[in-house]
Amino acid sequence: MELDSTLAGWRRSHHLAKLNSSNLDHSVCLMGWVASRRDHGGLIFIDLRDREGVTQIVMDPSHSLAAHQLAEGVRSEYVLGVKGRVRARPDGMRNPHLPTGDIEVLVEELKILNRSLTPPFPIQDRIEAGEGLRLQFRYLDLRRNQVKNNILTRIEFVKQIRAALEEKAFLDIETPLLYKSTPEGAREFLLPSRIHAGKFYALPQSPQLFKQILMVSGFDRYYQIVKCFRDEDLRADRQPEFTQIDCEMSFVGQEEVLETFEAVAAKACQAVTNRSIETPFPRMSYQEAMEEYGNDKPDVRFGLKLQDITKLAHHTNFKVFQTAVDTGGIVNVIHVPGGASFTRKELDEMTDYIKPYGAKGLAWAKILSGSGVASWQSPIAKFVGDTVVDQINSKVQAKEGDILLFGAGDYSSTKASLGALRLYLGEKLKLFDPKELAFLWVVDFPLFERDERGRLVACHHPFTSPKPEDVHRLETEPDEVKAAAYDMVLNGHEIAGGSIRIHDPDLQKRLFQVIGLSDEEARAKFGFLLDALQYGAPPHGGIAFGLDRLVMILTGETSIRDVIPFPKTNKAACLMTESPGPVTPDELRDLHIRVQLPELKREDV
Repeated sequence: MELDSTLAGWRRSHHLAKLNSSNLDHSVCLMGWVASRRDHGGLIFIDLRDREGVTQIVMDPSHSLAAHQLAEGVRSEYVLGVKGRVRARPDGMRNPHLPTGDIEVLVEELKILNRSLTPPFPIQDRIEAGEGLRLQFRYLDLRRNQVKNNILTRIEFVKQIRAALEEKAFLDIETPLLYKSTPEGAREFLLPSRIHAGKFYALPQSPQLFKQILMVSGFDRYYQIVKCFRDEDLRADRQPEFTQIDCEMSFVGQEEVLETFEAVAAKACQAVTNRSIETPFPRMSYQEAMEEYGNDKPDVRFGLKLQDITKLAHHTNFKVFQTAVDTGGIVNVIHVPGGASFTRKELDEMTDYIKPYGAKGLAWAKILSGSGVASWQSPIAKFVGDTVVDQINSKVQAKEGDILLFGAGDYSSTKASLGALRLYLGEKLKLFDPKELAFLWVVDFPLFERDERGRLVACHHPFTSPKPEDVHRLETEPDEVKAAAYDMVLNGHEIAGGSIRIHDPDLQKRLFQVIGLSDEEARAKFGFLLDALQYGAPPHGGIAFGLDRLVMILTGETSIRDVIPFPKTNKAACLMTESPGPVTPDELRDLHIRVQLPELKREDV
């Protein structure tokens, strides 16, 4: 079979979704991949595909015998060029589901520009191929409409977010990728220096320090769509390299930052989804989010809020409740209307689901007719008593046919497990519209938290400003100080986070002292920023959007790997390029590095 890849005298006239009835009798030149081929005993039909869509082409031996003979050897994913004439499809053969469904192209000349091996999976929307195989052959996976359209949506969103930011006078400024190693809460990727033996660069977790310096430099409003790197364990919405829409602005307080970026997000999301997004976004305090939803990124598309019954639980004889209360813990409940129909198997599945979040079990009570203990079908009913049963029913407004799901223990694990259970129930019971976009600001985060040793550490990063009204409590009540920090949440995902920064060198020094960072340590880690703050730093604040996660939500996907052109696996490997891989001894020698592999344990052999 003849292969002719020369394009002399051939120039593509249209993409393959652009032809319609207005092009009838036009001569066209098309190029693309064979999506399907059908031989109807004389006529050969091929669906030709490119990034825009599909056009049906027809090889008729009575019109062009050479083109028909060549098409007999064509197979799936061959690359073709065709010249022909647009004609209407016969009555009864039109396809209303295709933009080009009213027409076809009668081929006069056909070129086979390249052949293809048989693909390891079909290039179609619904396939059974595992993710590993799709990532190994990502260049084929990207031809499928679902993945291709995700990438095109990402491209359009980037275009729209740039336009929205530049309309508000933000400047696109690059910052270095070879960075100084600085502690920002996650493990960094380190790069050895050949020139400076024994020294290392770090790939940036974010451009945080540089964008603050740009504010000191007077650029006023900065943004950058930038690669960031964290050497962390991965999951569905985390990658070792990810993309931020990084932003900073000067001479602003928190209110102006929130107003600016909710307007930017709404405009870009509206342009991509064609859905109306109302501003201002609702706001919720960190404390309210934790109390009622069990996490700091609540999905507010449905109810099932966590309710605190710690005081009532104190008056029961149920040991799990009593132990929680006596040790300073809490007892919370989720009231599920109509949930009494849950089977024991379903309740066991819920119990197993929340155990990884720290729960030791799940107590439950189905609400039957009547009042008192008789109104509860529950293994714990006899330990609770009529009075407390009635009080709990009244507090949560439980009715016949409902179920109560209880969590008890320390604050953190109880909130985390019931918060996870709430999300599980929301999906299981289909309590929300998956196409709804529910934006929310979470504000008033604590400035500090305690590490595993009980030491104070910054919740966000050590350049986050305390709220002005809490500055006087830094040294005396640090656990009560709130941060001028904020997260933008969408459908239960944090899609952006930021804060007002510290621009006063004296306040920055005080905060370092509170977290136990000496002047020498602070200067060693952040000296260039501390120096910059002494030369007239303006009040400033900013935010960073997670582009991958945001596009994942807008496209209805559940993994950011489906919206990144060439993602890594959950073990940080690229199956297509087989990276990471070994390097030669000469390369290591140039970098002054000797590799010592860890000894294999018996169970690894």
